[in-house]
Amino acid sequence: MADQNLDRKVRTVVILVTIGTIAWLIAGVIAVLIGTEAKVIWTCVIGAALGASGVRYSIRRAKRSGI
Repeated sequence: MADQNLDRKVRTVVILVTIGTIAWLIAGVIAVLIGTEAKVIWTCVIGAALGASGVRYSIRRAKRSGI
């Protein structure tokens, strides 16, 4: 029972972070298409990279510590 709740919590966190990462990617594509400043494009790139590392970190931490 506890493992099932644990899996559900981790899955929820991973889904939320993935949605955020996809949002940054979409914003980055739109920024490139409309020709905005490089600062905005780099913000989207960094946001997507941090989101991807957040997904990896969440899965890894869940496997190690059981949250």
